[in-house]
Amino acid sequence: MPMSPKVFHVRPPSRFRRLSSSSAFPLFCLIFGLAGILFGIVSISRSARRCPDLEPRSVTVVWDRSGGGDGSWTGGGTVERHKVMAFVGIQTGFGSVGRRRSIRQTWLPADGQGLVRLEEATGLAFRFVIGKTQDKSKMAALQREVNEYDDFMLLDIEEKYSNLPYKTLAFFKAAFALYDSDFYVKADDDIYLRPDRLSLLLAKERSNPQTYLGCMKKGPLFTDPNLKWYEPLGNLLGKEYFLHAYGPIYALSADVVSSLVALRNNSFRMFSNEDVTIGSWMLAMNVNHENNLSLCEPDCSSSSIAVWDIPKCSGLCNPEVKMLELHKREICSGGPTTSDG
Repeated sequence: MPMSPKVFHVRPPSRFRRLSSSSAFPLFCLIFGLAGILFGIVSISRSARRCPDLEPRSVTVVWDRSGGGDGSWTGGGTVERHKVMAFVGIQTGFGSVGRRRSIRQTWLPADGQGLVRLEEATGLAFRFVIGKTQDKSKMAALQREVNEYDDFMLLDIEEKYSNLPYKTLAFFKAAFALYDSDFYVKADDDIYLRPDRLSLLLAKERSNPQTYLGCMKKGPLFTDPNLKWYEPLGNLLGKEYFLHAYGPIYALSADVVSSLVALRNNSFRMFSNEDVTIGSWMLAMNVNHENNLSLCEPDCSSSSIAVWDIPKCSGLCNPEVKMLELHKREICSGGPTTSDG
């Protein structure tokens, strides 16, 4: 704390030579100047941390279950929705650290500035979507990854396979609350994706605002989707079938997601498979099914958007390795908006 003039003048003499008033004034100016420079450096550094490009991108979504368990998102007050053409939620889990590493080394930038540039170039925002667990060590490891990469959407739902339909619905609700988008895309963490081509697909003009876009397949109505023997039996008996998108990647338009958001979690039946669950809801809502095979190609091509080992695996069979191998091929990674472009 600076000394007042009074204290300074009544200070007892020391064995050092007392400074004259003429020499004390320049010293005071020097100290004052250094203090000003230090204050300026601290202020600039604090301002830099508040720069919009460096603001945290990860978000924890909090649910209000007091109103009957419908899972409405509160988020702590009014939220300004971020405007993008589409929000892509990459569904991931606690055992998928290696998959996320491979994705960040290939088609998705690993740094914040790269994510910003990708969003500006394509109109697409990307986040890894994950729930929670009671395992404190896993949660601590996840927090370290969040701190390092800052590219997550954290949902207040237990992360386990049997919860996938509930997690998917929670994702769409949270994404709609946070992002003002034309489309909301659900993608798995074991596919090789071309963001630039996905952007072009979603940017197309569509006459029907209620669009369900994906690589479509047939599935049985009123049956357990795990009963593989039912399909030939259903064909023999003339049972009705419905189209639904393969689970690794599909997109819902804003009008469709807004209808999902308005639903209570127990409004529709939950099947064991998430893709069948969403497909049955789309049938009930009478949306427009848009089938695009570029979203499920088994190998890279000049038009492929999502590549995975269909029908052998629901995704790439060895995603951590296969993703890196694909990215080395120009036909897979070529383009100005991939992470190495």
